[in-house]
Amino acid sequence: MGLNEHHYALTVRWTGNLGEGTSSYRGYSRDHDVEIPGLPTLQGSSDPTFHGDRSRYNPEQLLLAALSQCHMLSFLHVAVKHGVVVTAYEDHAEGLMKLNRDGSGQFGSVTLKPQVAVVDPAHAELMAQLHHEANQVCFIARSVNFPVRHEPVTTAAVA
Repeated sequence: MGLNEHHYALTVRWTGNLGEGTSSYRGYSRDHDVEIPGLPTLQGSSDPTFHGDRSRYNPEQLLLAALSQCHMLSFLHVAVKHGVVVTAYEDHAEGLMKLNRDGSGQFGSVTLKPQVAVVDPAHAELMAQLHHEANQVCFIARSVNFPVRHEPVTTAAVA
C-alpha cells in the first residue's frame, strides 16, 4: 500500500439476539458494537423509529458526525494554509433522510452550521471561500451522493 492509500478496518458485532435470532421483526434487538483496535467500543443500534435503542448511536447519526468532523478538520487545515487563526469551532449539523414506499431510504442532504471564531475580524470575509475549499477536500463529503450544504457563522475571537 502506497502513501496515497489508507486502509481502515473495524468489526461490527451484532449483540441483539434475544434467543430466537431473527425469527420475527420485533423479536430481536438492533444493538451492536463497533470495535476498532485500541479504541473504546462504540455501542450502536438503529434509530428508535426502527425499533432501536435511543441510548446508543445509530448509523444515520454517525454519518452526520463523520461529515461534520471531516469538514471541521478540512476547514482547520485550509485556514492554516490561508493564514487564518481560528480559536473556536462548533457545528450544529442537520441531515435529512427520506424513506421510500418500499422501505428503503437515503439521505437527501446534510447542512453543516459551523460557528467559527477567528482572531482577525478582517478574515471573516474569507470564510465562504474557506468553507468551500474545505468541502472540496473533505474525504467524506467527496464520497457521498447527496449535497452537503454550509451555513457558517463567523465571529471575531474575544480577546
